[in-house]
Order: sequence, then C-alpha cells, then structure tokens
Amino acid sequence: MKRILTIISQFAVGALFVFSGLVKMNDPVGFSFKLEEYFSEEVLNLPIFEPFALTIAVLLVIAEVLLGAALILGLYKRWTLVLLSAMIGFFTFLTFWSAYFNQVTDCGCFGDAIPLTPWESFYKDVILSALILVLWWGRDELFDRWPKWLVSIKLIAIPLFCFGLTYHVLNHLPVVDFRAYAEGKSIVEGMKSAEELGLEPPQYEVLYTMENSEGLRQEISSTQYVDEKWWEKKEWRMLSELSKTIKVKEGYEPPVHDFSIMNDYGELTDSILALDEVWLLVAYNVRKTKAHGWAPVLETTAMLKEKGLPYVVLSAAMPEDFRSFGFTDTTSFAFTDETTLKTMVRSNPGWVVLKNGVVHKKYHFNDSPN
Repeated sequence: MKRILTIISQFAVGALFVFSGLVKMNDPVGFSFKLEEYFSEEVLNLPIFEPFALTIAVLLVIAEVLLGAALILGLYKRWTLVLLSAMIGFFTFLTFWSAYFNQVTDCGCFGDAIPLTPWESFYKDVILSALILVLWWGRDELFDRWPKWLVSIKLIAIPLFCFGLTYHVLNHLPVVDFRAYAEGKSIVEGMKSAEELGLEPPQYEVLYTMENSEGLRQEISSTQYVDEKWWEKKEWRMLSELSKTIKVKEGYEPPVHDFSIMNDYGELTDSILALDEVWLLVAYNVRKTKAHGWAPVLETTAMLKEKGLPYVVLSAAMPEDFRSFGFTDTTSFAFTDETTLKTMVRSNPGWVVLKNGVVHKKYHFNDSPN
C-alpha cells in the first residue's frame, strides 16, 4: 500500500510540475508580469525585485520542469524532494496571500491556459503539499527502474528543450497563445457583455469595515449596510480605506475588457475596429522597450507608409516620449491602458494587425516584416 501511494504521488506531482512549468515556459513574460504584481508595494512591498521579475520567472519555470522530470525519473531523490518542498512552500504562500487579501486575482499557476481563482490555486497547492509529504514518507519506494539509456537521453534532451523553448519565446512570441487577443480572435465579439449574449453576469458585493467608538471593528456587506440601515447607527463609522469588492456568484465575463483606444480628440475604439486593415504598434512602456527593437519596427512603418496602410502607435505613454525614435507629429498616436497592452502582445514594441476587428497577425519586434 505504501509503495502504491508513493508511486501514484510521484507521477501525479511530477506530471503536474512539468505541465505547470511548460505552460508558463510558453509565456515567461506573462509570468514575469504576475511576479511584478506580487513584488509591488501594494502587495508584498518588495519593489527591489521588480527589475529582476523576468529573470526570476525564467529560472522558476525551468526549475519547475526539471524538478518534475527528475521526480518522474526517480533521480537525486533527496535533493529533488527538498527543492520541490521549497518551491511548493513558496507558491503556497503566494496563493494564500492572493486568496486571503484578494490582491492578485490570478496567481498565473497555469498561465492563461487554465485560469484559477485565488482560492482554487491555494487548495491546489495544499493538495500538492500533502502529496509531497507522502513522497517524503515513502522516499525509499520511489520508482527509479528506468533503462539507463533512456535516463541518459532525457538528462540531455530535457534541459536542452527547456533552454531552447525559453530562448525562442523570449525572442519571438509564445508558441501557443491562450489569450483573448490570439490570432483569429475577434475583439468585437470578445467585448460583448453577458447581457448582450443573454448570459448571466457575475455578481459582486462590497465589504465595508465598520468601527465603533470603542474601537471594535466589524465587517459587513453592502447588502447588510442597506438592509440594516447602518448609516443610522451613529456610534459606528465606516473605514472606507479598508473596503473591498468580492465576487459572490460566478457568471460570464467578457474575455476582452478594458479595451479602449483614445487620443486627444476622443474615443477611437469603434472606428479602429471597423477598419478593413490597421496595424497597431504596441509599446506599453517606452522606458522598458528594447533599444535594438526599434530598428526593424521603423522599417515596417516605412513599408506601411509606402503601401498606404494605416498604423497607430498604442501606448500608455505620451507621444513626446517617442520623438527620439524618429516619430513625428504626423504619426497617429493613441492611448490604451498599460495592462491591456501587455496582454495584447508579449513584445515591447510589437505589432498587432487587425482586420475588421479580428486579430489577423501578431509580430515580435525581431520578426517585424519589412
């Protein structure tokens, strides 16, 4: 019985770590954005780590795959279990923090492939922690009777694959795009609300923290506040800075949200989405753009001018910030939320080509056509 439980746990934990690592390895830039959220002053208050978020993300996803593979192969048993325990402890802490304080609404455990709520992520890590305890309990029973030639091949092939895939997606785009802005997806359709589609929307509730004259605090919902007429209770005051919104019922949420294109003259979203073809040059943060990325991008803008194809520079920055790259007053600039731009394309700068509101193509600056 002990052997059976150990081997089942061995393959379950190993496979889950490999899968989780591969999904994030497909999009390490997206995982780094999630780590930046955790490191921000509003969450863990560790801004010193924000500049290293991408490096940490790459190291974590490669370690995740290598440790999962080592566990399946039964290699370096003690050190594999020590490192797995440390990693699951780290992730359990992050997911509990997200769930309890409701600060990071998606831990990014499986990237954009399988979105999990904070509590679902935490429970998943608790189960994994229990399975790793089983592995410690039955460490001597771990299966390791693989042919030596197979182990030798995997010891070479798996690290090479990890480094090769990571290098590719960092210098191009994710191999598989799970986001709402993937090629072939309609932004127009993705923006439709639950009401427009005849579906049930999610329901939210605001939680208020009330404090009385004696310093006693009580948390109540917005429904309680109205039904029980808390505003009439003069001995209580609301601590508005502690108010928070929670989801009380699941429902349909548009996959494309907060998508808006504006310039000095007003809203451009509908007119942009209605064009037969338009090239969107996405640069969410000018200071963080890769200097060598602008040369191929500028060649593409020259090509578009020659062909008479419209293009718009989308950024959360001001047009003046682009002057040093050769853009002039005749260039079309528009403002879009930074988080939305990060989601649209994992390249800074990068291209998103729309045809009648449908994502036709996306390009990393290294692949910018000319």
